[in-house]
Amino acid sequence: MASSSSLLAFTTMCFVVIVVPGPSVLFVIGRALAHGRRTALATVLGNLVGCCALVIVVALGLGPVVQSSTAVFTTVKLAGSAYLVCLGVQAIRHRNRLRADMTATKVQPRGDVRTVLDGVLVGATNPKGLVFFAAVLPQFVDHGTGSATLQMMILGLIPATIGLVCDTSWALGASAARSWFAGSDRRLAMISSAGGTALIGLGLIVAATRH
Repeated sequence: MASSSSLLAFTTMCFVVIVVPGPSVLFVIGRALAHGRRTALATVLGNLVGCCALVIVVALGLGPVVQSSTAVFTTVKLAGSAYLVCLGVQAIRHRNRLRADMTATKVQPRGDVRTVLDGVLVGATNPKGLVFFAAVLPQFVDHGTGSATLQMMILGLIPATIGLVCDTSWALGASAARSWFAGSDRRLAMISSAGGTALIGLGLIVAATRH
């Protein structure tokens, strides 16, 4: 594994990159505003799984391909962008259903599963995460101390952990702000529309991201 100083440098770099709101963070905030804490935390879990999937993909060798291929990068980027816009449009279209969603007491496990899968897709197609892992993660591998693939997978636990803490904080904060609007159907509709608009805007920003 890398030295202690290298691990500290990598951890610091991960913290700086993750703390700055990117696609995953803004996605969590949008879901929290539109649907509340439960959905936001399920999205955080999905983002974590998607992040781990990115690490595995990079560790297995796709990182250099994505880094050098404009076509591959553009395909991944546009897939994530289109999905964000689609979710945003749905949030705006169904903005008047938010009251019913908040007052429903029946547990719907499939809804939670779909929410987690939404987070997985956004996390796995996050251009910032993809480029970061492809360009930065391999630089901290010590090729003289063991399997590079295994080292990258272990190193990937650092940004995954930081991302989990950061995304959870954003989810709880945004959910708390959302509860302030719970006394008015009109406010709820406005919050759902704001969350949907944020997702659409995020999708467009992701689409405009350069290689």
